[in-house]
Amino acid sequence: MAFTMHSHSGQFCGHAVDTLEQVVQRAIALGFCTLGLSEHMPRAHVEDLYPEERGDGSNLNGMLAALTAKYEAYLVEAVRLRDAYAGRIHILVGFEGEWIHGAHDDGARIQALARHPEVDYFIGSVHHVGRKGTPIDYDKATFQAAIDVAVSKAGVAASTDIDPEVYLYADYYDQQLEMLQALRPRIVGHFDLVRLLSVNPARDPATATGLATLVWPKIQRNLEYVASYGGWLECNTAALRKGLAEPYPGRAISELWVKLGGKFTMSDDSHGTSHVATNYLRGLAYLKSLGVNEVWTLERKPSSVSPGGAKTRGELLEKSVTLAEFEASLRLEES
Repeated sequence: MAFTMHSHSGQFCGHAVDTLEQVVQRAIALGFCTLGLSEHMPRAHVEDLYPEERGDGSNLNGMLAALTAKYEAYLVEAVRLRDAYAGRIHILVGFEGEWIHGAHDDGARIQALARHPEVDYFIGSVHHVGRKGTPIDYDKATFQAAIDVAVSKAGVAASTDIDPEVYLYADYYDQQLEMLQALRPRIVGHFDLVRLLSVNPARDPATATGLATLVWPKIQRNLEYVASYGGWLECNTAALRKGLAEPYPGRAISELWVKLGGKFTMSDDSHGTSHVATNYLRGLAYLKSLGVNEVWTLERKPSSVSPGGAKTRGELLEKSVTLAEFEASLRLEES
């Protein structure tokens, strides 16, 4: 009963490797019963392109058009693989949202993409902070640029006693709330991604100086909102792969989420075959330490064609998987 709800391939994601079909085959080999495909949605503004996507800067609009074409090709391939491997693995077709410019821009585009009859779900994620779209998880230089923008916005002096990262954290969770309120995503991606490139990612946001007063109330607010509409947080083991001590979200956030009665799904956030199920045993042990005994996924019932010939979306059912069932189905010696 193992699964992931968050995955990428080099075929459709510039910073990943391997084809989508190879990722599917690897998931089958490792005992997955369900595989959620979630390539990134295309971005729509040249300022949102990552450095490796800009080339020499002479054809930025062409790069944007290529991202849209790549996403459309992804949907075609995802549906092909879903049908081709139907007897071996349950494939869900989704995408990872990008929330940068707000409800009237990215929000409207995400809602339009989600209405596609072959799309089962989307992940609500924030990878950029500030309306100029500064990435927070790309590298140290862009992370520092995001901090500088947040400090400038807050209007604080460089000599303040508060760690300047605190202002970035605060902006991140405010922007995340905008996304949550506009989209109410079933799955919230890497809830505390903002800590990835922090100088001290292991800080407890509930007690650390600055974070406890300026950020923790925002975290509580966001968690309460997700719980209010029945959304899920992913236990995302990519944080372990990237050197952090705990998955996303960290322990203080996860403990509060459990107290709120919140549900977890499971994600490896793979970017190629070598990442599929990476650190899953550590992730499951982490959930057990929180007192969690089940994770949640989706099951799609087949779509149908209306009398007028239009294809209708298949019904999605929520499905719980005990951690014991999940672990028993994995075919790996170490993760």
